[in-house]
Amino acid sequence: QVQLVESGGGLVQAGGSRRLSCAGSGRTFSRDGMGWFRQAPGKEREFVAAINWSGGSTFYADSVKGRFTISRDNAKNTVYLQMNSLKPEDTAVYYCVAGEYTAWYGIMANYWGQGTQVTVSS
Repeated sequence: QVQLVESGGGLVQAGGSRRLSCAGSGRTFSRDGMGWFRQAPGKEREFVAAINWSGGSTFYADSVKGRFTISRDNAKNTVYLQMNSLKPEDTAVYYCVAGEYTAWYGIMANYWGQGTQVTVSS
C-alpha cells in the first residue's frame, strides 16, 4: 500500500519555527516531485511548496517565500518542510504530496498524505 505519512505538526507561537516531515512507503518516491499543500478552516486547499526529484529545483507560494524551506532525503524516501517566522495565518492542516514537479506552478499531485495540523498562536 502506497502511503505518505506526515509528522511534526502541533502548536507553536507566532514567530516560532516548526519542521514537518513526510515519509513515503510502499514505493520509492525518489524520481517524483514532492510538495506540500495546506488547508485553513473555512478556506480552500492551497499550494505551499514543491521540490523536484533531485532537490535541485524548488517552488514556493508567495505567502511563504523566504520563511519556509522544502528539502528531501531520497535515501529515506522523505520530504521536509522547515517553517520559520510562523504567523497565525499559517494555521492549517498541512498535506504532503507526490507527483509531477513543474517550475511553472509547483506540482501536480498524484499521491496525498492524511495531513498534520499546525496551529500558530498569536
